Amino acid sequence: MTDISAFLTGLASSLPAAALRDVAPHYLAEPRGRWDGHACAIVAPATTEEAALALRLASDAGVPVIPYGGGTGLVGGQVANGGPAPLLISLERMTRIREVYPDENVMIVEAGAILSDVHDAAEKVQRLFPLSIAAKGSARIGGLLATNAGGVNVLRYGNARDLCLGLEAVMPDGSIWHGLKRLRKDNTGYDLRNLLVGSEGTLGLITAASLKLAPKPAGEGTALMVVDGPGAALKLLALARDHMGEGVSAFELMHREGLSFLAETMPQVRQPWDDAPEWFVLIDVGLARGLDPAGALETLFEAAFDAGLTSDGMIAQSEGQRQEFWNIRESIPEANRHIGAISSHDVSLPLGEIAGFVAQAPAALAKIGAFRINCFGHLGDGNLHYNVFPVPGRSRADHDDQRDAIKGCVHDLVDAMGGSVSAEHGIGRLKVGDLERYGDPAKLAAMRAIKTALDPKGIMNPGAVLRG
Repeated sequence: MTDISAFLTGLASSLPAAALRDVAPHYLAEPRGRWDGHACAIVAPATTEEAALALRLASDAGVPVIPYGGGTGLVGGQVANGGPAPLLISLERMTRIREVYPDENVMIVEAGAILSDVHDAAEKVQRLFPLSIAAKGSARIGGLLATNAGGVNVLRYGNARDLCLGLEAVMPDGSIWHGLKRLRKDNTGYDLRNLLVGSEGTLGLITAASLKLAPKPAGEGTALMVVDGPGAALKLLALARDHMGEGVSAFELMHREGLSFLAETMPQVRQPWDDAPEWFVLIDVGLARGLDPAGALETLFEAAFDAGLTSDGMIAQSEGQRQEFWNIRESIPEANRHIGAISSHDVSLPLGEIAGFVAQAPAALAKIGAFRINCFGHLGDGNLHYNVFPVPGRSRADHDDQRDAIKGCVHDLVDAMGGSVSAEHGIGRLKVGDLERYGDPAKLAAMRAIKTALDPKGIMNPGAVLRG
C-alpha cells in the first residue's frame, strides 16, 4: 500500500517551496462541469529537472500522476474522478520561449507556454505559428500537443502533430528524453515524438517542444458566404481551392442555430445578418505578396454565385471587420456552454459523407425526443461539432436519462459512415467506452502493449484513453 504521508514528505523535502501548490478547486474542474477531480498534491515545477524529480518520486511510491496544462480539455483527461488521489503536475511555471530561429522557421518553447504568447513571439520575428483554437488565451502548448489539438487552420497547416519537430519529455520512471531536435528529417528508429503527441499524458510528461513556424501571409482576407447546405459548402470549398490553392487557410461551416444561441446568450456579439440564413461558411485566405485577398474572394464569390453555390455574402473590408467575422465563429462554443448541451460530439467524417450525415442525424435523434441541434465545424478537414441541446424552457438536466442514447445515436451513425467519434478533442475519460466500442481490436491491443512497455506501473494518467 502506498504511504501517501511519506510521499508527501518526500516531495516537500526534495522540491523548492515555490514548486508546491495548494490543492485549489480550479485544478480539479473541467470546462463542461461533468466531473470534479481530486489530488493528493499539486506540483508546479520551474524546470524539467524538477518535473523529473517529482515524477521519479511518484514512480517509486506508486502514486498516479496527471499532467496538467491549461485545463481546457473537453473530454476529462485532466481530472481524476476516482481511484487513488493522484499527484497533479502543472506546467504553469514552465512558460519560457527558449529559442527562436526565424530563418529555420523553428521555435523552442516550454510546455507551459500559453498559445497566444507563442503567437505573439512568432509575430515578433514576422512569423506565424498556425495552430489556433478558441481557448488560445489559456491553453498551453504541452496540453495541445498531448491531445494533438486541431483548430481552425488544420486545412492548410495540419494538426498539432504536424507542427511539432521535436520534444523534451519526462518518462514515467522519471528519466528525461532529450528530443528537442530542429530536424525535418530524422529516420533513426521508432518515432517517440509522434507516440507522445496525442497520448494525452498516458505515456509521459511533455516539458518542451520544437515547433514549426510558417511565413506570415502578405495579405489576409475573410468572407462569409451563404450556402444551401453542407453539400453546397463542400463544392464551394473545392472551387475556392481551385482558385487559390493552399491559400485557403480556414473554411468553417456554421448554422443558424449558432447565431440564435449568440443572440440569446451573448447579444454583444455583432450579428452579420438581420435575417440569418440557415447555413453559411466563413472562408479565410492568406496569400503571397502581390496578390489581393479581397479581390480573390470577390472573384470566388462571383464564380460561386454563377455556379449556384452561394446566394449572398460579405467580404471583410478592414481588419476590424475581419475580426468581427472571426469573433462570430469563436464565440459560438461559449454560447453553447451558456445554453448547456445535453450531449456534445466532436466527430469527423469522409468529406463525401458529411451531407448525408447532417441530413440523417436529426431524424434519428427525433426518435429519442425533441431537441435543438447546433452543427458547426472545420468543414475542410471533415470535423463537425454536432451538439444536441434542450428545447426552450427545458434544461440539459431534464435529459440526463437520455444522454447516453443521444451519444450512441450520433456515434453509431458516424461509425457506420466510416468516421471517427473523436476528431480533435481526444479520448480522455469521457470517451474510453467509445474507443472500446468503435476502435479496431488490433489497434487497441497494440496501444495496451505500448502503455505497458513505457509505463509498467500504470501511473501516468490512469483511466484516460485506456481503461485502468
